[in-house]
Amino acid sequence: MGQHVFGVDIGGTAIKTGLFDMEGKLLHKWEFNTVKTGDGRDIIKSAADFIKDKIHELKLDINNIKGIGVGIPGPVKDNGEVQELANLGLGHFNIEEEMERLTGLKVKAGNDANVAALGEIRYGSGKGFKSMVFVTLGTGVGGGIIINGKIHAGSNGAAGEIGHILVDYGETRLCGCKKKGCLEQYASATGIVWLAGQMLARSDEASALRSLNSISAKDVFDHAKRGDALALKAVDKACRYLAIALSHVAQVVDPEAFVIGGGVSKAGNILIDTVKKYYEGYVMDSLKGKEFRLASLGNDAGIYGSAGLILASD
Repeated sequence: MGQHVFGVDIGGTAIKTGLFDMEGKLLHKWEFNTVKTGDGRDIIKSAADFIKDKIHELKLDINNIKGIGVGIPGPVKDNGEVQELANLGLGHFNIEEEMERLTGLKVKAGNDANVAALGEIRYGSGKGFKSMVFVTLGTGVGGGIIINGKIHAGSNGAAGEIGHILVDYGETRLCGCKKKGCLEQYASATGIVWLAGQMLARSDEASALRSLNSISAKDVFDHAKRGDALALKAVDKACRYLAIALSHVAQVVDPEAFVIGGGVSKAGNILIDTVKKYYEGYVMDSLKGKEFRLASLGNDAGIYGSAGLILASD
């Protein structure tokens, strides 16, 4: 029997786990709820216990398991140190050492958006590129930077925090990061809903959105695709802010491609086309013509990329 790798994606609501062969082929996939107790470290223990159970259940030889890759929602230093994972109630510990102690296997950890970026460039829409910026648009806005096929995590593991690039200097609302005017406040799912709500409140313009009891980002994009003028304005503004942020990133990183994922990316070409239109107007000539693609791995990007941390570690 050949060697295997586990990829683990730890989130605030669920922990996804995959078993891969050495070519990065997904053999098994599981998901279970993230259980939060008094000590956030119980989350790490639950992931370790789950993997040990699967090793026993599948009758795997532990000597043929190369290691476990782990993605977590927060900055991770090269040595595995985590400063704070507020959403998980964790902070100031070494996740690699903890998981290695619990499983007896080699562990490599990284920020969830960074490992999702690695997953997309190795196995998804970024395949064939050497450099790429991955953007995830969900409840928040995250990002990952790949240079020469490797994650660029920065000195504190916080590189790629695209959602907190300042795009509106006149904003008075506080972002969750305690700044004002961050991209996340406009281009996340919640941000798009806020933009649409503001437009509805500030004008008497006819819109099918007014008939809805509650509005989702999907509603805004769906109505925009049908030609609803107000929904189109909300989409246009969100995409313009995203293009501003990506133009700043391009001026520093100069990637071959941008890959956009997360729940909002399901809107499809209207998102990609609108962002690209504005992006072209915000960068100098040598940065124009970048490839813009929708992510293809969906919710599996994290486990693919986590496994890739181990597969790329030799």
